[in-house]
Amino acid sequence: MTPIEKSSIEALLKTFIDVNHNKDLIAAKSVKSIDVDNNNITIRVELGYPANSIIDDMKAAIKQHVSVLPDVGEINVDITVNIIAHSVQQSLKPHPQVKNIVAVASGKGGVGKSTTTVNIALALAAEGARVGILDADIYGPSIPTMLGLSGSPESHDNRTMIPKMAYDIQTMSIGYLVAADQAVIWRGPMATNALQQLLRDTNWDDLDYLIIDLPPGTGDIQLTLAQQIPVSGAVIVTTPQDIALIDAQRGLAMFEKVNVPVLGIVENMSLHICSQCGHEEAIFGNGGGKAMAEVNKVDLLGALPLDIAIRQDADLGRPTVVAEPDGRTAQLYKEIARKIAAKLALRAKDFSRKFPTIVVQNT
Repeated sequence: MTPIEKSSIEALLKTFIDVNHNKDLIAAKSVKSIDVDNNNITIRVELGYPANSIIDDMKAAIKQHVSVLPDVGEINVDITVNIIAHSVQQSLKPHPQVKNIVAVASGKGGVGKSTTTVNIALALAAEGARVGILDADIYGPSIPTMLGLSGSPESHDNRTMIPKMAYDIQTMSIGYLVAADQAVIWRGPMATNALQQLLRDTNWDDLDYLIIDLPPGTGDIQLTLAQQIPVSGAVIVTTPQDIALIDAQRGLAMFEKVNVPVLGIVENMSLHICSQCGHEEAIFGNGGGKAMAEVNKVDLLGALPLDIAIRQDADLGRPTVVAEPDGRTAQLYKEIARKIAAKLALRAKDFSRKFPTIVVQNT
C-alpha cells in the first residue's frame, strides 16, 4: 500500500472550486485540517457563509474528488460554518450587535429591489444565518407589507425598540411608526436622521447579517449610509433594460467612491415565462446585467425571472422563499444569497473586537 501524503490531498483540494465564490478550498482558506491515518483521510472544512442546503452535497463532492488517490481508505469530510464580522469603512466600526451590514441598492425604482431584498434575507435565514432587515426607504416603506407585519414595535426600556419578527427575520421600518396612508413629508436631513435612529435604537439580537433595503437613487439616504453606517458590502439590483442599467451604474459608482465593496449584481426580471404556454421572452432585454458586471469587474450573482407568483407572494406577506421553499425561484434566491455571503467571506476580516478596551485612570 502506497502511503498518502497530505501534500497530495492539498494538491487535489486546490482544484476543487467552491461555486459560491469561485475560489478553490485552499485559496479560500476553507480547509482547516487534513489528517491521514493508515491512508484513511479526515478533512475538516470551515465555510464563512451559511450553507444548510448544500453541505451534504459538498461533502459528497469533496469525497468523490479525493477518492482518485491510489490506495485511499475511508474518507471523512466534516464541514462547519463560522460567520464572522468583516471590515467596514475605515473611519467606522462594526455595529456591536451586527456582524455584517449589506446594502441592497438600485439606481431607479421599479426594478424589484425590495422584493429581492426580502427574499435574499429569507434565503440567508433558511441557509442557517441570523438575519435582519432594515427598511431604509423612508418615503416608501414596503417591507412591512411584504412580510405581513403591522403595528408599532415594542420597547422594554422606553429607549430602544424591539425588532418585529417575521419568519425568524428581525425587521425594522418607518412603516411600523407611520400609518400606512400617511405620507412622510420630510426634508433630507430628517430622513437621514430617521435612518440612523432606526439602526441605532433598534435592539438587534446578535445578527450575522443585517440587510438594508435602500431607496432608489444616490441621494441623502445613500450618502448617509456610505459615510456614517458601517457597511461590509453592497449588492446592486437591476433589470436588463438599458435605462435601468444606466441608473444602476451610477449606484455602483457611488459605492466605489466611498470604498464600500460591491459584492455583485442581481439581474431581476431577466426572462418572462408565460404561465399559459411556457413561452420564454426577454421583455426587458437580454444580457444587460452580465455586460454591466463584466465592465465593472464584479460578479453577476444571478438572474431572476419575471414571474407573477413572486409579486403575488410578496403582496400576500409570504415571499417566495417561504411560500414555495422547494420551488425553482426559491432555489435561485438561495443561490444568490449564498454567493453574496460567500463573496463577503473572502473580504478582509474585522479585528477591532479582538482588541481589549484600554482605560487610563489616575490613581
